[in-house]
Amino acid sequence: MVMEPIGYSQASGRLDATFAALADPTRRAILARLAKGEASVTDLAQPFAMSQPAISKHLRVLERAGLISRGRDAQRRPRRLEAQPLRDANRWLENYRRFWEAQFGRLDSLLRELQRGERKKRGKSVVRKKAGSLRQAQGKLSPGLAPGSE
Repeated sequence: MVMEPIGYSQASGRLDATFAALADPTRRAILARLAKGEASVTDLAQPFAMSQPAISKHLRVLERAGLISRGRDAQRRPRRLEAQPLRDANRWLENYRRFWEAQFGRLDSLLRELQRGERKKRGKSVVRKKAGSLRQAQGKLSPGLAPGSE
C-alpha cells in the first residue's frame, strides 16, 4: 500500500500533472504559442523539427494535465490554452515565494546587524590606533607628559 502525504488530494494530483507537463521545453513552447491564441496541430508543429505524431504526444500530455483543450471548427480541431491549472500551480508556488521572501528578510536583518557590529569594531580599532599614535607622538614631544610615564 502506497502512503500518500497528509493533505494529498485530487488537487495535488492535478498539480503533479501540471508540473510534469511543464517539465518539457517543447510543451512549454507550445503553451507559449497558445497564449497568443488558439492554433491547429499543424501550426503548433511548424517550429519544431519533429514528426506530427511526436507533437500529438506532447499535446496529449498537455490535455491530460488540463493545460489545453481541443475545440471544433468544421474540420479543424484547434487547441487553446486553459489557464486554471497554471493559476493553481502559481498559487502553490506563491506560498513558497512568501516563505523564501521571509527567509531572505531574516537574512538581510542578520547581515545588517553583523555589518553594524563590524563597523563598531572597526570604529573602536581606528580610535585605539589613533590614540596609540597620539600617545607615541606625545611621548616623543614630552616624555614626562606621556600617560603612564610617571
